[in-house]
Amino acid sequence: MLGKLTATDNATSTTVLRVVLGIVFFAHGAQKMLGWFGGYGFSGTMGFFTGTMHIPAFLAFLAIAAEFFGGIGLLLGLLTRVAAFGIAVNMLVAVVMVHRQFGFFANWSGTQKGEGFEFHLLALAMCAFLLIKGAGALSVDRKLSLAGRNSASPAPLAASL
Repeated sequence: MLGKLTATDNATSTTVLRVVLGIVFFAHGAQKMLGWFGGYGFSGTMGFFTGTMHIPAFLAFLAIAAEFFGGIGLLLGLLTRVAAFGIAVNMLVAVVMVHRQFGFFANWSGTQKGEGFEFHLLALAMCAFLLIKGAGALSVDRKLSLAGRNSASPAPLAASL
């Protein structure tokens, strides 16, 4: 099971995509979890999600955790498929529950009441790519995948004599 989650190639392009998505979601998650980068921190975000948006506390916690820990997972390339899945679910819920009503485009000119879902669509596509391809080069998943392959292969006959 772990082998299927960590299986990946050695592609540098996959690594670039994974790390950039990891930076973006770590930053957003750190706003929500730690109050970094102008965020409200865990208590403030939980209060907004549960009080203003009426999201159940458990789901609000999962949303914060998906961004923060998912971002860290992507940066390290650790359980990349799990991290990408969590972020994808988060983005899908954000589109359906909040952003679709504002249309496709981001609010570049400040004329809309909210943000469209173009960013979320890009993040969903990146997550889908990582779910299919895995973490790529320079990842913990790659190391685990290689270690699993080496331990699963039978020992040569000469080594057992």
